[in-house]
Amino acid sequence: MPRQHQPLNSPSIGDYWAILGRRFWWILLPLFICWAIIWSLSWLLPVTYRSEALILVEQQKVPENYVASNVTVNLQDRLQSMTQQILSRTRLQTTIDRFHLYPPDNGLGRFARLADPVEQMRQQIKIELVQSPGHRGELTAFKIEYSARSPDLAQQVNNELTSLFIDENLRSQQQLSESTTAFLNSQLAEARAKLEKQEAKVRAFKVTHFSDLPSQMPSNIQILSGMQGQLQTIQRDADGARQHKLYLESLLEQYQSQRVGQGRGDLTSLQELDRELTDLRLRLAKARSQYTEDHPDVIALEVKIFKTEKLEKQIQDEIASNRKANKGRKAADLRAESMQQGSTASVMQIQSQLEANQLEIRNYEQQQKDIESRISAYQARLNLTPRTEQELADVSRGYEESMSNYRSLLQKQMQSELATSLERRQQGEQFRILDPPSLPTKPSSSNHLNASLSGLILGAIIGLGLAALLELTDMRVRQERDLEGLVPAPVLVSIPHLSKPGEDRQQMLRRWIEIGAAVQILLLIVAGNIYALYKG
Repeated sequence: MPRQHQPLNSPSIGDYWAILGRRFWWILLPLFICWAIIWSLSWLLPVTYRSEALILVEQQKVPENYVASNVTVNLQDRLQSMTQQILSRTRLQTTIDRFHLYPPDNGLGRFARLADPVEQMRQQIKIELVQSPGHRGELTAFKIEYSARSPDLAQQVNNELTSLFIDENLRSQQQLSESTTAFLNSQLAEARAKLEKQEAKVRAFKVTHFSDLPSQMPSNIQILSGMQGQLQTIQRDADGARQHKLYLESLLEQYQSQRVGQGRGDLTSLQELDRELTDLRLRLAKARSQYTEDHPDVIALEVKIFKTEKLEKQIQDEIASNRKANKGRKAADLRAESMQQGSTASVMQIQSQLEANQLEIRNYEQQQKDIESRISAYQARLNLTPRTEQELADVSRGYEESMSNYRSLLQKQMQSELATSLERRQQGEQFRILDPPSLPTKPSSSNHLNASLSGLILGAIIGLGLAALLELTDMRVRQERDLEGLVPAPVLVSIPHLSKPGEDRQQMLRRWIEIGAAVQILLLIVAGNIYALYKG
């Protein structure tokens, strides 16, 4: 019975090792060639050195409780704006001309270099923001990096860039602060002009309505109350004067009646004068209990009492003198003569007092009319006060709004001037160099060690790929196991390799030569990597 076909066994470690031995040069030579090409090219490419500087964002030295900053631009936005200004073509071209950057290059570097030096310099400048470790999102510093073909040049250009950032920050901070202050000054001037217009309106309104302003209302009420009291006093004095007029008229009628019993009439007149004096004294006592001695009512009653007492005394004196002078005459003649003389003098005196009383009544009436007209005027003022108050409120509303706006702008303008003064004295937020631009000791690119390792990896991939391709396309049978997998018949006998005389020696020599060559290649690769590591 024929033997069935056996499936192929999976390769073992020995099989892989045998493949490695057979395809050793197919692996080593591509590895060496790729490494040598990439390693050589890395030395032909231009070398750049990177200089780094760290700038600290120093906060305002004066506490914000005392002086608040008038620049509210975010640090990140402000830094971005400064970066765009510093990396502008004009400034970068000035720096390029000053340090003679990017001269013509005849090597391979001319292929990697951009045609525009400004664009090339922009690519070699890197700005990295540094955030606070305790407060996420808060910027505390930023790093400036610049790459050049020599360490000294990289440090000098980075020094220039660092100075530009510091100077630009001072200039921009001061400019923003001064712009804010100038804007507030212009707004304050406009608010002051508007306030002056409102003040003029209020002033003109108060001048026009001075008498009926709400502020004059207590004074007007007080004056009105005083005039009403004066009116009552004048009316009371006028009534008293009219009563006195009636009395004098009745007294005058008595003297003019030419009655027979004239002596009894004199006594009657004296009795009426006594009653008048008693009434006037009672009124004077009541007035003194209510008013002072300088009050017009008190003074008027005292004058009336004085005049009445004088008239009474004069009548008494006349009667007494007539009695003494005519004592020896006949009673009827003496009495008639005395009565006739006394009656004539009394009538003349009463008429003069009556005229004075009428003049006094007219004065009281005129004073009453004057005071009544003034009372009407003040009552009209009080009636106009509510409407004037409403109109004044309408006029004052604009003034109060203007005043509030002016005070607010004045306070902001004073704070802004303090902040501007702080910026001018460089006491505000500013940049301070924490780490000055460094002098690089090793190049940042091209990194020869990385290029060498990259060549080794690429060569190994190519070599292993070629070895695998050759093994897959090679159909030769090298072991019994390979033959058993191909034919159904079993292997009975295997014939060993029979070498010719001297063949073993040649194979040994060839192997040593291959080993020596492989060792030299590996040593060359190791030496190249060590050199690349040393040079960077």
